[in-house]
Amino acid sequence: QVQVVESGGDSVQAGGSLRLSCAASGPAYWRYCMYWFRQAPGKERERVASIGADDTTDYADSVKDRFTVARDNDKNTVFLQMNNLKPGDTAVYYCAADPSNRVLSVKSCLSRRPTYWGQGTQVTVSS
Repeated sequence: QVQVVESGGDSVQAGGSLRLSCAASGPAYWRYCMYWFRQAPGKERERVASIGADDTTDYADSVKDRFTVARDNDKNTVFLQMNNLKPGDTAVYYCAADPSNRVLSVKSCLSRRPTYWGQGTQVTVSS
């Protein structure tokens, strides 16, 4: 069983920055595909950023050049640095993990479904 716990959500003004953290327990974390999703009220869940075990990354068009995903395998943690936040970024942000027995690139991770999910952390951006 893998536990996923997010933290770092807060309320900020437009143009501000936040860094979300996600700690994932479990063996061989360094082989996990890791993902950040978000869901705003009344909207479908959206995949925001993903990172493969080889540190390759992928982003939704809506956050490219503003968000950065990175992982620290020594701490079993993945981060989402969010800059130039906009009111449209307001949502509950979820971290998800997909354990693998191989080192996968983000391209391969995108074809898989996350297995373990965190409880979510609220990000609110005011204008």
